[in-house]
Amino acid sequence: MNAELLDLKAFITVAEMGSFVRTAKALNLSQPALSRRIQKLEESLGAPLLERSTRHVNLTMTGRDFLPKVRRLIDEFETSVLAIQDIGARSSGLVSVAAVPTAVFYFLPRAIGRFAEAYPRIRIRILDIGANEGLEAVARGEADFGINFIGASHAEIEFEKLVEDPFVLACRHDHPLASRKQVSWSEIVPHRIITVGRNSGNRALIDNAMARHGLQLNWTYEVAHLSGSLGLVEAGLGIAVLPRLATPADGHPIIHTIRLIEPEVSRTIGIVRRRGATLSPHASQLLKMLLEAWRSPLRTSGQGRSRPRSAEASSNAASAGLKRKR
Repeated sequence: MNAELLDLKAFITVAEMGSFVRTAKALNLSQPALSRRIQKLEESLGAPLLERSTRHVNLTMTGRDFLPKVRRLIDEFETSVLAIQDIGARSSGLVSVAAVPTAVFYFLPRAIGRFAEAYPRIRIRILDIGANEGLEAVARGEADFGINFIGASHAEIEFEKLVEDPFVLACRHDHPLASRKQVSWSEIVPHRIITVGRNSGNRALIDNAMARHGLQLNWTYEVAHLSGSLGLVEAGLGIAVLPRLATPADGHPIIHTIRLIEPEVSRTIGIVRRRGATLSPHASQLLKMLLEAWRSPLRTSGQGRSRPRSAEASSNAASAGLKRKR
C-alpha cells in the first residue's frame, strides 16, 4: 500500500472538518495538493472515501468504515514515537568530545550544563588533548566530534568554523611592553619568549607564519601546555605568545595581553567531524546545544570578552596574590 502518513492525516482532517477549503488552510496545503493526497489514498485503497459536493464533503460507506481504523493507526504511531523519545531521554549512554584544552573552558560548559539537565543518564567523556591528537581521535572514531583549529583541509574531516582566535602577547603588568596597545612580532625578538613545544598545533601555526614573513623568534623557554607558559609569565621569567582565548580574563591582577601585528596571526576554531559519519542521537543533540550556546546572544563578543581561566592559571594567580600579601 502506497500511502503516506500525511495522506492519512489529510483524510482524517477532511472527515472532521467536512471541507477541503478549511482542511487545506489547517494543514497549510493548497487545495490541489490536498486533493492529490486524498486521490492517492483512494487509489491505494481501491475505493472512494469521500463524496464531494459544491458545499459539503461526506464520507462514503468505505470512508466511514476506514475512519476509526486510521485514527487508531495514527494514535498508536504517535504514542510509539513518544515512547521511543522518552526511552532515549532516560537511557544511558556515552558521548565523547575531543577538544583542545582552551575550547574545554570556553565553549563546552554552557552546552554540557543544558545537556545534563535534559539527559541526566548520558555520560560525557571530554578528551582535552592537543590539536593533532584530537583530530586523529575524531578521524579514528574514538570521539563523536571535536573542537579544533586544524583539519579544514583534512581528507577525512568535515570542518565547521566557529570563531577566529588571534594570537596575542602575554606579559606582566610591570613589563616594559605592558604600556603598549599593540606590538609587532619583530619587536618582541629581543625579549625572553616562552613557547609551547614543537608538537603543539599552536606552535606549528606560529612557526609557519613567521617563516612566511621572514621572521625568526628566539624561544627561551619551552613548555608542554599553554597554562605552563602563563605560569612562567606570572613568575616574571618572560613573555608568551598564545591564542587570545587561552589568556586570563580581562582585569587579571598580574598578566596583561597585547595585540600582535605585522603580521596578524590567528587560528580558526571550529567543529570537526568524521566525513560521512552519522552522529548518535545524543551526540547530535549535544552538538546542537553547543552551537546554540555559542550563537546565543547571551554570549559576549569582541576583544573585551571575558574568558574562563584554566585551573592552573587560577591557582598560579592565587599563589602570586598570597606572595604579595606576605
